[in-house]
Amino acid sequence: MKRILLVEDEKNLARFIELELHHEGYEIKVAYDGRDGLQYALDENWDVILLDLMLPKLNGLEVCRRIRQEKDTPIIMITARDSIMDRVSGLDHGADDYIVKPFAIEELLARLRAIFRRMELQGSKATPLTTYTFRDLVVEKESRMVKKGDQVIELTKREYDLLLTLLENKNIVMTRDALLNKVWGYESEVETNVVDVYIRYLRNKVDTENEDSYIQTVRGTGYVMRE
Repeated sequence: MKRILLVEDEKNLARFIELELHHEGYEIKVAYDGRDGLQYALDENWDVILLDLMLPKLNGLEVCRRIRQEKDTPIIMITARDSIMDRVSGLDHGADDYIVKPFAIEELLARLRAIFRRMELQGSKATPLTTYTFRDLVVEKESRMVKKGDQVIELTKREYDLLLTLLENKNIVMTRDALLNKVWGYESEVETNVVDVYIRYLRNKVDTENEDSYIQTVRGTGYVMRE
């Protein structure tokens, strides 16, 4: 069953969309403001996010931008504003599609089907998975799946990219600058200490208490996953 997150502050419209999508066989969850919507989007896995542009607490463009920093979930922007600049701005912030209120539910369903067809087409062309193993940690590169034994570990996009970079350079000490450039990009304005913060996030998720960390600190230099 496809899972859809709807972020819409107009409760009557949200209820209508929720009932229609449920009737079509989708699992749907509703958030009524931008902050809750962002939290749900980052905390759980969704097949599509339906995101209103004008939201209380945090507007839809900012929610979209923050989601895109962490996840590649398809996003359809929903708004009453139909100017070219609004549509361009939504797409520039990472939205995959745009639908303008008022709309017929058939149009929304068609847009959802189009997104799912694209996803299935991409999946059918997928190459064999590249798998990295380190002790009992397994990472499937293309599917972005991280498992420790039988347990799936949920990582944000940055955490995953950092872990993958360390695995792809196993036994090589990576400096903070090198990790920053690989994971955040050469044009990033973040400080190098953000690497230390995300290493701590990673360790909290993958390490086991009273066991050696998967990621070793090389004092004064950086980090390494060393066998």
